[in-house]
Amino acid sequence: MSTQASTTQAESFNVKPFDHSHAAYTELLQKHVLVYNEGRRSVVDYAALQADEPALNAYLKDLADVSVDQYRSWSEDQQLAFLINAYNAFTLELIVDHYESFASGERESIRDLGGLFYSAWEREVVELLGKMRTLDWVEHKTIRVYFDEPRIHAALVCAAMSCPKLRAEAYIPSTLDAQLDDQMRTFLSDRSKSGIDEKGLYLSRIFDWYEDDFGDLRAYMRQYADALADDQAEREALAGDIRIRYTDYDWRLNTPENAGLLKSSQ
Repeated sequence: MSTQASTTQAESFNVKPFDHSHAAYTELLQKHVLVYNEGRRSVVDYAALQADEPALNAYLKDLADVSVDQYRSWSEDQQLAFLINAYNAFTLELIVDHYESFASGERESIRDLGGLFYSAWEREVVELLGKMRTLDWVEHKTIRVYFDEPRIHAALVCAAMSCPKLRAEAYIPSTLDAQLDDQMRTFLSDRSKSGIDEKGLYLSRIFDWYEDDFGDLRAYMRQYADALADDQAEREALAGDIRIRYTDYDWRLNTPENAGLLKSSQ
């Protein structure tokens, strides 16, 4: 069903049409996300975002107002863009809601927002499709179940330094494929996380955690040889039965301070 048809159907039932450009979210990201290292990494100015929290909450309310029937009337790209943006935006809100504890040093990582019997990703902080949900529900019970798209692992950002970069723009249906491909290429071109050396192929721990989503991991990585290999010798090594190992994961909050960047540079 086309976007126009979906909008018309929604309007016919007096449902507020959803803005699939996610323009309000892009405006927030452009203001508060700092992209650096030649576009390979990004961090968030959570203090400034906290001051802009009413705008973030307004966008989250727009997401929460989408009904199950409205969501089901959308195309797959509309649905997937919606879910990726929701995951990332509700993650931002989770950090902002507890930012004072991060600023004071009481907490260092999103993992510190969990409890004795639950993780941060198991907290019901996401109001989506008529219910309170968890971040795990968005990723593991919805996106990974209904969408055969391993590139989402380069798009979902859990507010950690070793996560893929948070784009300074929303995912939108019309460019979703190109955005996901760019995210994967950018993630794999960050030599602090992935690359080829004398020991073989080293990758982000994300590819270990979700290896099954990629099928034959070596074959999958060969699709991104231009991002992983820096010369012909490395490309030849990647084409063979290259050894794979995984890098340590830095769970510290993705802030300018933790990246060693000065706020004044923003």
